[in-house]
Amino acid sequence: MSGKTDFYHLPVLLEEAVDSLNCRPGGIYVDGTLGGGGHASEILKRIMPGGRLVAIDADLEALKVAGDRLKQYRSSVIFYKGNFGKIAAILAELGIDKVNGILLDLGVSSHQLEKAERGFSFALDARLDMRLDQTRGRTAFDLVNGLAEDELKKIFRDYGEERMARRIAAAIVRARKESPVRTTGELAEIVARAVPAASRRGKIHPATRVFQALRIAVNDELVNLEKALIDGFGLLEVGGRFAVISFHSLEDRMVKNYFRSWEKGCTCPPEFPFCTCHQEDRARLITRKAIKPGPAELEVNPRARSARLRTVERIR
Repeated sequence: MSGKTDFYHLPVLLEEAVDSLNCRPGGIYVDGTLGGGGHASEILKRIMPGGRLVAIDADLEALKVAGDRLKQYRSSVIFYKGNFGKIAAILAELGIDKVNGILLDLGVSSHQLEKAERGFSFALDARLDMRLDQTRGRTAFDLVNGLAEDELKKIFRDYGEERMARRIAAAIVRARKESPVRTTGELAEIVARAVPAASRRGKIHPATRVFQALRIAVNDELVNLEKALIDGFGLLEVGGRFAVISFHSLEDRMVKNYFRSWEKGCTCPPEFPFCTCHQEDRARLITRKAIKPGPAELEVNPRARSARLRTVERIR
C-alpha cells in the first residue's frame, strides 16, 4: 500500500515496547495498532531476515501512510484494515495459526486528534464523529443525540470516570431538545456550563473525560481490547510475548488483571487446602510494574505522560 498525507504519530515508549517483545529474526509478529508505522518499523528491523509482520489498523489513512513508510519491507508486511478485537479471525483468514509477538498501542494518534473533521477534540470545532474507522458504526453525534439520559450518564461514569456524569447527561438532554448537538465545540460548551465554576478553572478542560468516554463508547474500545487480549494470548507460541501500551486507567487495569491471572493460574480461594480448579500458570510477567515514559520522552511528546507499558510471555 502507498499514500502520501500529513499523517504522523510519535511512537510512544518505542524502544521499551519493542525491546520487551524480544523480537527475533524469522518470527511472525502482529502490530494491532499500526498508526504511523513507528513501532512497526522498529519491529521489522529486528525480525529480518525472514520475519513477517501483520499490520492492522481500522484507519485507512494510517494504513496508506504506513505502507509508504514501510515500503522497503513490503514483501514482509501484510497490511490489514480491521480492528484488533478481531485478531483471531484476521489471522485465520491469513492462514496464520501462531505468532511470536503482539503489540497494541491503544488510544488515538496525534494526527487523529489534530485533524478537526475527525471530531475527537474539543479544541477544534467540527462535527461530532470520533470513529477510528470512518466507514462504519455509530458516531459521537448519534450517541449524544440518540441515547437516553441514563445511558449517557453510564457512559460518562463508566468510561470517563466522570464524577458529574448525571449533571452533564441531564444538561445534554435539555440542550438537544432545543436543537441537536452537532459539533465538538457545542458539546464542550454544554459540559462546561453544566459543571460548577470551580471545575472550569482547573488545568484540565471539564469536557476532557466526557470526550474520552464517548470515544471509547463509539469504538467499543474496552470490548475490543478484552477480546484481543483473550484471543491474542491464545495465538502466541510458547515463548511469545504480548505487549500493550495503554493511556487510560480502565484499559491498564484490564491488561494488568489479565496478565496477572495468566501468571497466577490457580483461581481457588486462598483458604482451600489444595487446588481444585486445576488451572496452570500460563505466563510470566516481563514487566512487574508498568513502564512509564521518562523525562526525555515527555519533553518531546507531552501527550505520552499517561502511557503505561505492560508485557507478558507465554510459558505453556
